[in-house]
Order: sequence, then structure tokens, then C-alpha cells
Amino acid sequence: MSESRVLPEPHRYSVCSAADLAIKKFYKNVFEDIFIFFHPFIKPLTIDFALFNPDTYPGKREIVDHCEKITWQEFMGISRLSNLAEVDIGLRSIILGLNKKYENRSLAKRIMEVCEKRKIVFPSEGLFPDLVMDDLLRAIKKEGYDWIWCGDEFCTERKLEHMDDVIQDDGTILHLERRNLFTHDQKILVTTHWDSHFSMICGDSQTLNRIVESADLEGFFCDEETEIYWSIKNGAP
Repeated sequence: MSESRVLPEPHRYSVCSAADLAIKKFYKNVFEDIFIFFHPFIKPLTIDFALFNPDTYPGKREIVDHCEKITWQEFMGISRLSNLAEVDIGLRSIILGLNKKYENRSLAKRIMEVCEKRKIVFPSEGLFPDLVMDDLLRAIKKEGYDWIWCGDEFCTERKLEHMDDVIQDDGTILHLERRNLFTHDQKILVTTHWDSHFSMICGDSQTLNRIVESADLEGFFCDEETEIYWSIKNGAP
């Protein structure tokens, strides 16, 4: 009888936090601070809204060149949602990503109706947001990094990429399986949770503040209790 093979625990500088643990606890002694940044809604300007379906979904360059981002705060004003937690719960409910006792179908319906009426595309879950990543990578590059590791969900596979190649790429480098980006010195991690409409950047406080400002990221810094499912546990930050 052959022995069962068990993967070793992943290095925490290279993967997303576990969903059943406070994020800062998961990264304790690895990263000082964590900033959750929201994946923006997408407003097509010079391409057709109808292209945004699985068969014809535009590539990164088309989205960057022909669309603009709508922040969660802006969408709250458009949709009359009360807070960021409602946006998160509504988006999670659309993709059936919550237990029945936590989902809110009325919030999901409101988001879908507003998006259809205003020709707005709601953000994808578990993928780095195209309208954010170029600015984020440029901000990390300003910190002195020309190369970045790109890894899969559990970082069992990773590849070192030049920052300029990732920025100029049309989405083949940061494809579906690439959910973790980290610097060679293990001081900065950008990661996304497979079932969430936001990503996280981890590092020391001073560096993160510079990057958040430079890349104009919308979101919030984690406190000691923040978890992946912050919207149903803690409500709006």
C-alpha cells in the first residue's frame, strides 16, 4: 500500500491568509500590516457593455484602455447601499459565496439591477483587478523592486517575472492560477482570496502607506480581529 502524500505547510510570505483565522494572526511575525483593497466596479467607456460575459470578456489591455473604475464608495452612492459591508455581502451573494444564513439576496438583486441599468460591470472574485494592478505594480517598483515572484494559489508553482513585463502583459502572466505576488526579499506580498472581491497587500506599515497612496487603493487596514469574511463578522470597517 502506497503512503499518502501530504503537502508541507506553505510559506506565509507567499500565500493568502486562511479564511477561519484573523488575518494579522495568520501573518504574525511575517508581515507587520495588511491593507485590504477592493476590486473596483468597471464602467465601459469606448467598448460595449455586452462584451462582459464569459465568452467575450475583454482582456486586460482593453479594460485598461477603454474603461474606468468605479470605487465601492461611488457605487454606494449610486445604489443607495448603506455601507461597505453591504457591498461585500451583496457581491458575495451574487456568486453564492455565503452560507444561507449570511447571504442577502435583496442586496445582490439591487447590485445587479443598478449594474444593468447603469451599464456597470461588477468586479470578479478571486482575480487581481485589471484597473488597479498596473498602478499597484508601479508603486511597488518605486520601492526598488524590478522583479516579482508570481505564484499559484498555494504557491506550489511560482515564476520570477520582470515587473515591466507584468505591467505590459495582457493578462497571460496574471491568469486564473496566479493569485500570489511577492518580492524576492519576502517583504511585500500581494494576494487575493479565491472567493472574494478584494485583494490584500502585506508588508511594513511605512511601505504600505506609501504604496496605498501612490496606487490610490480603496480599502482599509486590518485590525487585530479582521478576517477574510469581515463583512459578516465585523461589519463595515
